[in-house]
Order: sequence, then C-alpha cells, then structure tokens
Amino acid sequence: MSKSRIINLLRNGQPDQQVTIQGWVRTKRESKKFAFMEVNDGSSLANLQVILEPTLDNYEDKLNKINTGASVEVTGTLAESPGKGQNIELQAQTVTIYGEADPETYPLQKKRHSFEFLRSIGHIRTRTNTLGAVMRVRNACATAVHQFFQQHGFLWVHTPIITTNDCEGAGELFNVTSFDLNNIPQENGEIDYSQDFFGRPAYLTVSGQLEAEAMALTFDRVYTFGPTFRAENSNTSRHLAEFWMIEPEMAFCDLKGDMDWAEAFLKHIFKTVLDQCPEDMEFFNKRIDDSVLATADNIINQDFERLSYTSAIALLEKADKKFEYPVEWGIDLQSEHERYLCEEYFQKPVILTDYPSDIKAFYMRLNDDEKTVGAMDVLAPKIGEIIGGSQREERLDVLEKRIKEAGMEPEQLWWYLDLRRYGTVPHSGFGLGFERLIQFMTGMQNIRDVIPFPRTPDNAEF
Repeated sequence: MSKSRIINLLRNGQPDQQVTIQGWVRTKRESKKFAFMEVNDGSSLANLQVILEPTLDNYEDKLNKINTGASVEVTGTLAESPGKGQNIELQAQTVTIYGEADPETYPLQKKRHSFEFLRSIGHIRTRTNTLGAVMRVRNACATAVHQFFQQHGFLWVHTPIITTNDCEGAGELFNVTSFDLNNIPQENGEIDYSQDFFGRPAYLTVSGQLEAEAMALTFDRVYTFGPTFRAENSNTSRHLAEFWMIEPEMAFCDLKGDMDWAEAFLKHIFKTVLDQCPEDMEFFNKRIDDSVLATADNIINQDFERLSYTSAIALLEKADKKFEYPVEWGIDLQSEHERYLCEEYFQKPVILTDYPSDIKAFYMRLNDDEKTVGAMDVLAPKIGEIIGGSQREERLDVLEKRIKEAGMEPEQLWWYLDLRRYGTVPHSGFGLGFERLIQFMTGMQNIRDVIPFPRTPDNAEF
C-alpha cells in the first residue's frame, strides 16, 4: 500500500479507509486501555492522531520506544474522531519504528522554545510548528514566483554566482580565489591576481541584474531567482550574508510598466499563498502577528498608492509626528519614514518614484530634470521597502557619464555599455529579497527564521 500524506487525510480522508502514513512522533499519551500518539510528516501544521491498542504486536516494547522525535510507519484504518480539533484519527494495525529518539536528550520538548534557542539546533528546528509553517509558506511563495512569470511569458535565466562586477557599488563582497591563503602571490607589494583562477579579482554576486539586462535584450522578458551574497558585518534581524533574490527585467518597458508588473506580482504571490497554505497563515495570524491576514488582504484587494519621492518628502515634512531621522529633500528615506507613509498616512502599500540621482545606482535612468532618476520602491506595512526597481539607463552617453560619476571605470563594464550600442531599448526591472518577502508575509521578526540555514557573521554551523 502506498503511503498517504497527512495533509490529504486531514482534508479528504474517509472513515473505514485503509491507509499507511510515515512521519515523526510529536507526542505520546498512555491510558489504562490504549495509547495515543500524534504523528506529523511535515505536510501540514496539524498532526494525525493515532490510536494504539494492546492487541498491537509487541505493544509494550513499542510503547517504550515511541517517544517524541521517533520516526514511524503506521498502517491502519481511519475512523471518526470523538476528540476536538480534527474529524478523523487512525486506528493502528501495524507500527514500524524506523528510528528512536532518546527522551532525555531530544532537544524539542513539549513546551515553547525561543527562536534564538531553535537557531542553535537548526538541523531539527523545522520540526516545530512555527518553522514548519515558515518552510511550507516559503515553498508556496517560490512556486508562485515561477508560476507568475511563466504565465506571463518570462524566461527564467541563471545568472552567474561568481562575478567580477559589483552591481550595487557598495563594495561589500565575498572574494572568490583559488590561492593558497598561506602563500598568496604578490608583485610590487600587491596581490598578483594574474596568477589566480580567473586572472583577476572575483566575487560572489550581490545581484544578477546586469546579466539579466543582457538576457532581456534578447528575450524581452526574463527573471532570475537565485542566491546572492553580501559581506556586510551586520548582526541585525534584517540582514543575511546569503539570501535569495528575484529580479525580473523587461525590454520595451518604462517606469509605469515596471510599477504595474511589481504590483501584479505581489498580489499574485499573496493570493497563491493564502489559497495553498490557509492553516499556516492562520497560525501566523494567531501566534506571531495578528495583522498577518489583514495585511495579506490589504495587498490583494487595494490598489497601491503611487507618488513621487518629492511629494512624499512634502507629506513627511507636514506630518504631525516626530521622526528620529530629520526629513529633507535628498535624504535616503529611513524605515520609519517609509512605514509612516504606508501604515499611517495611506494605510496601504505605496510606490514611490523619481528619487534623487545622488542616492540611487548608476544604471537608473536620469530624468529630464537631471536631479532625479526613474526609480521606484514599493513600500509595505510593517517592513518598509520590499521591492526596489527602476527604468534602466538605455542612453550610451548618459550611462558612461553616470558610471564615471559613481567612481567606476567604463572599461570594466564594456559589455554592459555594448548593450546600449547594439539595439538599445527602454527597459526596466526590479529586485525583491525573497527572505524579506517571507518575513513580511508571515510576520516573523527575525530574517534568520525564514531561511532553512541562515548565514550571518560568525555563523555557518549547519
């Protein structure tokens, strides 16, 4: 008999149905006449209750071995459950124990554990309700990402993980080398990169955007979805050294089109997750943040507010609120400014456009005023900026000037400039940090708790 997934049995199982399940024991309770155990296979938030009767082969021996954390296979018959919380239970006929778990040392006891403690046991923390729900939502989000883009004719492209470009210009890069670090070749007191594997300095990528632009100028619409890296020595709840980025690029697309795509994308992701993971989202709303479902509804059913950076600054200057960071035209907006706009003033997601050129990247299209660029940021309640994008600078002479102003050498980006020499078109794109999306969707406070194995300063344990 093939095994059944517990989520399918809880939703569609019928009394008298013969089934086999495999999973891990969450709890065990004994009475004089029989015993109960709760089994979870990771497919759902809820466990399936299994009834163990003394007629079971080696009943006493198996009860001694069935403890929290043990792995089991159970074959039996579904029956209506008289208890609260679920409609069916499984009356066991055979039980196989694959792996025992010592109740004295198993670290996940039937009590609340802090998320900080759970990070120290990252290899099994996903067996908890919260982390299990996070990973199911993460999976649904990833599926929805591909579904949205594939339905709209985007090509999924795989951009390099090893690069020689610093797309963001921040300089916080992990070096990639084949050198023996105890014997690094030097010439005139400097590292001789000509002897390294790539013959020049190389890094782990911070973004696939530039390469995605090249692909968009062949395939019209493309997207990347892969790991990116930032060597920022920051131990906050918002930073990871390794994270996943979603970066679509669209040819023949202006700033308005960029905003339209970003808004439609977020709405699709939230609706898909609510449809696929209703129990998990209700759990987050009940146990983590009681605004999770209201936020999702706000994203799905409200048109995003759109206004310029200049207009937003005017609103912030008039706000009857004292900000920690002063407001004036030209500043890079802080999270408190962004959250005021979307949580208090508009009470819905906001898209800000046309930022000062001095605070944005060289590749963003310079506006006619030559003071602002065609950038757009999507601001969301609870988290602030969640998407950043722009119309890209397609004019060769302007792009060369912007690269020089950024302190970079145009020769280093010769291939990127070639895209403006050979069939250039208006094009746009945006980037969305996948982990920030999961945080926003679930209400989780620390970004380390929405990725299976977080990489942060001094932490690469698992």
